[in-house]
Amino acid sequence: MQSLRSLTARSPSVATRCLASSLALAFLTGCGTSAAPTGSTLTPGIDAFSRGAEVLAWTQAQRVRGFQKMDSIFPSNLIRRGSAVRELAVGTPLPGLAAGGDGERMLNEFIASQQVAGLLVIQDGRIRLERYALGFTASSRWTSFSVAKSLTSVLVGAAIKDGQIAGLDAFVTQYIPELRGTAYEGVTVRHLLTMTSGIAWNENYTDPNSDIIRFSRYQPVPGLDANVGFVRTLRREAPAGTRWVYKTPETNLLGTLVIAATGKPLATYLSEKIWAPYGMDRDATWLVDHIGHEQGGCCIQASLRDFGRIGQFMLDGGLVNGQSVVPAGWLEASTRKQFDIGVAGSGYGYQWWTNDTGSFEARGLYGQLVHVDPARKLVVVITGSWGIPSGGEPQTLQRALVASLAAALDSEAAGR
Repeated sequence: MQSLRSLTARSPSVATRCLASSLALAFLTGCGTSAAPTGSTLTPGIDAFSRGAEVLAWTQAQRVRGFQKMDSIFPSNLIRRGSAVRELAVGTPLPGLAAGGDGERMLNEFIASQQVAGLLVIQDGRIRLERYALGFTASSRWTSFSVAKSLTSVLVGAAIKDGQIAGLDAFVTQYIPELRGTAYEGVTVRHLLTMTSGIAWNENYTDPNSDIIRFSRYQPVPGLDANVGFVRTLRREAPAGTRWVYKTPETNLLGTLVIAATGKPLATYLSEKIWAPYGMDRDATWLVDHIGHEQGGCCIQASLRDFGRIGQFMLDGGLVNGQSVVPAGWLEASTRKQFDIGVAGSGYGYQWWTNDTGSFEARGLYGQLVHVDPARKLVVVITGSWGIPSGGEPQTLQRALVASLAAALDSEAAGR
C-alpha cells in the first residue's frame, strides 16, 4: 500500500479513491503502508480592521503560528465558560489504529501532509480519537474561520425563541436601518441564513479583484459597522430567495442583527445561551471589527474539545439543561438542504453545509471542520492550516478521511 505522500502527488480523483480505500482498510483491518506574525496586539479601530487582510498573505509558517494566536494579534471579545464542565469520556480506540500499527502510521502521515493541527473523533459522546500537531495542544485555542457562521445561525434561532427577533421572515432593515434604501430592501432573516439575498457577490479568495478581497481592503467609516458600510454599495442580481451565492459579509450582517436585537455582544450572548450552561471546558474568543462588533461570519478561537462539544450540542438537539435553546424544528431545518449549491449530494441549510446522507458540517478556511453525523452519533473535528484557503485536493482528502472514519464505525457496529 502506498504512502499518503505519494497519493497526494497524484491527481485529486486518483488520490481520493486511493486514500479512501487505503484509510478504510487501515481502520477496518489494520493493514497499512510501508509564530504568530510580528506585530503588537491591536485595539479595536480602523487600523485593526484593515490589518485583517494580512492573514490571506501569510506564509505557511506564519499561518501555523498565527492561527493559534489570532486573539493575541487582533482585538477580540471573551466568550466565558461556566463553572461546570461537560466531561467527554474516553472510549475505546478506533479499530485499526493500535499504537505503532500500520493504521496509526498512515494516519500520522495524513496529519503531517495535510497540516492538521488537531483531529478529534467523538462517537456516542465518547472520544475515540484525539491527535495534536503543529504546536497545538489541548489547552490552546485555534481559530475557526467560517465555522463561526454555524454558531451565529444558532444564535439567530435563540434570539427568535427569546422574542428578540420577530421571525425568519422579518426584514433585515427592521434591525439594521442603515440598509434602508439599498439593495437589501426586502431581504429577510431567512434570506441571509440561506445566503439567497440575490445580491451580486464573488467570494474567490485567490482572485485579487473579487468582492471578498475588495472587502478585506475596505476602509470603514468611523462609527459604522464595517459590513453594513460595505454592503450598502452592492447591487442586486436576482430576486431574493431565488439564487444561492456564498457571502461571508451577510453572515456578518446576521451577527450585527443579533447584536441589535439582543443589545448584547455576540460573545456575551453565546456565553449565556451555550458556552457556559452547556459546559464548555475553556474560555473562547471572538474577533471584532473597528467598532467592537464580533464578525458573525468568522473567527471564534476555541480548544479542540470545545469545538467537539459544539458538534455534540447539535447531536443533543440544542438542549441545555433539558431546555431547547432554539425554537422547535429549528435545528432540523438548519441542517437540512434549503438550497442546492450545484454539488451532487450536498446543499446549504441555515449556515450549515448539508449532505444528502443526513450528516452536516460547519466549515472554515484552511481546513477547519466540525462534521456531525446523527445516524452514527458521530462528531469529527479538524483544525489545521492547508496550503490553500479552500477546496481542491485538501478538501477532497479531508472528505475521504471522514468517510473512512464512518466506514470504520460501521464495520465495528457490524462486528466485522
